[in-house]
Amino acid sequence: MDNNQAHANQSPKTAVIYCRVSSTRQRIDGGGLESQEHRCRQYALAQGYHVEAVFPDDASGGGDFMARPGMAALLSYLDAQKGKPYVVIFDDLKRMARDTQFHLQLRQAFKSRGATIECLNYRIDESPEGTFIETILAAQSQLEREQNRRQVVQKMQARVEKGYWVFSARVGYRYEKAKGGGKILVPDEPLASVVKEALEGFANGRFNSQAEVRRFLEADPYYPKDMPNNGIRAMGITRLLKKVVYAGYVEAPKWGISMRKGEHEPLISYETHQKILANLHAGARPAARMDFKEDFPLRGFVACADCGKPYTAAWSKGCRRHYPYYLCGTPGCPSSRKSIPRAKIEDGMAELLKEMQPSPKLLAVVKAMMADAWGKKEAHAKAAKATMQKQLAGVDRKIEELLDRIVDASSPKVIAAYENRIESLEKEKLILAEKVEKSHPKTGRLDAFIELAMRFLSNPWDIYEKGSYQLKHVVLRLAFPHPPKYDRESGYRTPELSFPFKVLGDKIGAVCEMVLLERIELSTSPLPRECSTSELQQRRGRGFPYWWVKCKPKLRRGCRNLVALSGRPCRAALNPRHGG
Repeated sequence: MDNNQAHANQSPKTAVIYCRVSSTRQRIDGGGLESQEHRCRQYALAQGYHVEAVFPDDASGGGDFMARPGMAALLSYLDAQKGKPYVVIFDDLKRMARDTQFHLQLRQAFKSRGATIECLNYRIDESPEGTFIETILAAQSQLEREQNRRQVVQKMQARVEKGYWVFSARVGYRYEKAKGGGKILVPDEPLASVVKEALEGFANGRFNSQAEVRRFLEADPYYPKDMPNNGIRAMGITRLLKKVVYAGYVEAPKWGISMRKGEHEPLISYETHQKILANLHAGARPAARMDFKEDFPLRGFVACADCGKPYTAAWSKGCRRHYPYYLCGTPGCPSSRKSIPRAKIEDGMAELLKEMQPSPKLLAVVKAMMADAWGKKEAHAKAAKATMQKQLAGVDRKIEELLDRIVDASSPKVIAAYENRIESLEKEKLILAEKVEKSHPKTGRLDAFIELAMRFLSNPWDIYEKGSYQLKHVVLRLAFPHPPKYDRESGYRTPELSFPFKVLGDKIGAVCEMVLLERIELSTSPLPRECSTSELQQRRGRGFPYWWVKCKPKLRRGCRNLVALSGRPCRAALNPRHGG
């Protein structure tokens, strides 16, 4: 007789309890673990056993039992107490393993460790008949588990087909009870606004890479972090950008359910989602710096005038303190590794942004032009909406024709080709339907759009100065389509402005004056000349229009014949005391 057989014949007095529920939610919301432990302790007390340890689990009963932390800890505990007989108490046979194969393996694992099993709802019998019945019960448990899983999956599939998201709520959403039953996703503020800003920023170019989106979300206190250093995994950013649920659609490819309009409120448009996917598949994009610092907001944006490459920046150690410098790091450049004080480049950029501020009168003209353009755009949107509605009807007809062809087709390849074509048409239909819905601007949006645009056009420097590091880069990209170039000797070269500032460029800070005749005609021209420019400017500075300027005595003879460009004669010609 071996040791295990001897231990089995002894009357064990020491017991351990194993409790299990099927999910973490049951452990938190329900009292399954506590009730199981209470019943097992009462059973041990009635049998005269001393409970030495309790091992709880909140994992499913299907699959490998060693994947359950509580069960793995229980077996390790038995291995550590080798040679000591134990009774393992279960509340029910289903708590062991709801899988026939793993149930038998677990029974063998306990037997090899000299432990016996006792259940409150079933008496373990080691006879052939008892083993047979136990196997039947384990198979029944497996059947129930698989049937329950099938029912849950079928219900979830039906919910997805009706347009409801049934998986875990994505970041920015939470579940609420729906009116017709079940649950529906709703935006979870303020997290939803943060996610929306990140998605739209990546779509419109505010964030050039996923790394910039990652830094933006890591800086936000509301966004959940999944790394010990309070960071976000790169894969999490990719999944966030690819999820179509944020555009108001649902899909389940593993169940064969194609994309369809969801019942929840979207955070972004489907068109924006398409732009995000296009940016993800566009290939190489500008690499984001891992060591970005707010000390140098112009690093990577202002370019060297000699080589055209962006300046880098660093702190240089002096004899007493550190000094900030920008420098060109391009090998072979005449300005390579030649430092430029930070104040020169940043003060120069401040002057460029300040000079881009137009006058209040010009802003009023621009606002009126925007309102006029908005009216024209609204009329164009109505016409475009009618056109898209016709296109949408055409797509519906094409889908119906393909469905009729599938019914008549017999070749699997032809049917598959038709199905792929129908799937692409369905996506095109979704895009057109969304464009039709959003083609006509809502009432009241004009003032909101004009307010934001006018705030930026009126004073980009104010937004740049008071904004964060990310907002500073947004202002720079909106103001300059290409990085401004800086020369170490002469400073900034004439930058290329974005379209709005380019249109206003000739008017910003300009003084409109009439061209003097002496500027047009040669000095030998027989035509008389007006008063000198210096005197004209002097009088204009006092508030007099140019035709009030008194002519010089030697030119007063021609004043009667000279008519100013405004249609009025010279003031001196109208003065009787002038004698002209």
